[in-house]
Amino acid sequence: MDTSVFRLDGVTKRYGDLVALDNASLEAGANEYISFLGPSGSGKTTLLRVIAGFEAPEAGRVFFNGRDITNLPAHERGIGFVFQNFALFPHLTVIQNVGFGLTHGKSGLSAAEIERRSLEMIELVGLSGMEGRGVDQISGGQRQRVALARTLTMHPKLVLLDEPLGALDANLRSRMRTELRAIRERLGVTFVHVTGSENEALAMGDRVVVLDRGRIIQTGTPGEVYDSPASPDVAHFLNRFNLFDGNLSGGRFNGVFGSVPVPRSVRSDRDVYAVRYDRMRALPVSADAAGPAIKARFVASEYLGSSMMNFFEAEDGHVIEMEHHLSLGTPQTFEARQDYLLTWNPEQAIVFGREASR
Repeated sequence: MDTSVFRLDGVTKRYGDLVALDNASLEAGANEYISFLGPSGSGKTTLLRVIAGFEAPEAGRVFFNGRDITNLPAHERGIGFVFQNFALFPHLTVIQNVGFGLTHGKSGLSAAEIERRSLEMIELVGLSGMEGRGVDQISGGQRQRVALARTLTMHPKLVLLDEPLGALDANLRSRMRTELRAIRERLGVTFVHVTGSENEALAMGDRVVVLDRGRIIQTGTPGEVYDSPASPDVAHFLNRFNLFDGNLSGGRFNGVFGSVPVPRSVRSDRDVYAVRYDRMRALPVSADAAGPAIKARFVASEYLGSSMMNFFEAEDGHVIEMEHHLSLGTPQTFEARQDYLLTWNPEQAIVFGREASR
């Protein structure tokens, strides 16, 4: 018996010669928050639109609640969709926008029941008292909540969100992350959230699905994806790793830092050595590093609130980033344009290569 909320089996979507989705397969259970992460053009929004029914795949099948809906029109699927630009009606009030789908659809509900359900959703998203306002009289974050409430009034089992926080400022994005997760947990429905932000994907998803060039290249919990990226591309998308090209041969990686033993490696189509930003350490250039090391010149620091990012430039022009979490104590200070020795524990590196040991 199929217990998934939705399932994709080998979905392929093309636009002329462009393959937007390439044999994508994915399954989601009930009560999950799934984040789609990938660069622009990776196929995230196309995948969302295929699930919603706005696009038809050339190959593969789409299932929802155990039913094949591949050829079912979008309005008959019972799937909610929150658009990136919210797609609200500017001439309608908040409550009229929220109840629009019920009023103009085939809900069969009375006007009183539509109003009751709309007010219930308005309260759920924290907009009680604003139901009579025009949507041009409320903030961007409030409009985002109206768009979400409008979708939730339809009682969908699955809600698709296309970059829903992209139009909000940084403080509001952070607050809405928490609120979206809380709303989903109260309703007990599955949310699928498309984002180009690695921070957003890791913070919000119970599972993170990473796409690149139309293919799903990794699926896992935020911890699994963060700690064990499946490829150099995933490590690059996460924006948490310094990546060094080189050559993996005979259990050793040869790079700009010399030759380093590699006890384990991940199979890849190219040889890349990855060190997480917060695994790097800086020593005086005269120090004797216990492990691999690179001489690099300090360029600048950036304060991020919970951490400090330090930027160095190696002799070959490679920019190396080092992160210090402020919970660990006072950060080091560095002199501008001075050389330092950047080092790390090779046991904490992730090595990708054609010669893989696991």
